[in-house]
Amino acid sequence: MKHIVDTEYKDGMAFVSKVNGHDIVIDAVAEVGGQNLGPRPKELMLAALGGCTGMDVISILKKMRVEVDYFNVKVEAEMTEEHPKHYNAMHIIYQFKGKDLPLDKLEKAINLSQERYCGVSFVYRKAMKLTHEIQILN
Repeated sequence: MKHIVDTEYKDGMAFVSKVNGHDIVIDAVAEVGGQNLGPRPKELMLAALGGCTGMDVISILKKMRVEVDYFNVKVEAEMTEEHPKHYNAMHIIYQFKGKDLPLDKLEKAINLSQERYCGVSFVYRKAMKLTHEIQILN
C-alpha cells in the first residue's frame, strides 16, 4: 500500500498539505518568516504518535469492554541543540479518568499498541528513545 500527501507552498513559510481529503496548514513563526497560520512540522510528528497510539488504545479497551470517562495522550519530546535539530527522545503520557479502571487492562492495551499495532511508534523507536507512563486522573 502506498500513501501520498501533497504539500503545496502558499506564501511566506506557509504550506498546505492535503491528507485524506483534509487540508493541514503548516507554517512557521514570524521570527523566521512565517505567519503562525498552523503548526510546525516537527510538532506534527508528536500529533501523529499521539493519534496513532491513542486510536489503538481506545479500540483495544473497547474490545476489552473497559469504559473510560476521559482519555488523553500527551507526547513530550526532547530536541537536540545542534542542526539538524531533531527529536532524540519522546515520552508518552496516557491519561485516564473513570470509575474503577482496571490498571492491568490499561497496561495491556498500551503495550499492545506500543509493541504490535502503532506503526508510528515502531518507526520512531528505531530513531530515538520512546518511553511511556499511565496517569489515572481524579
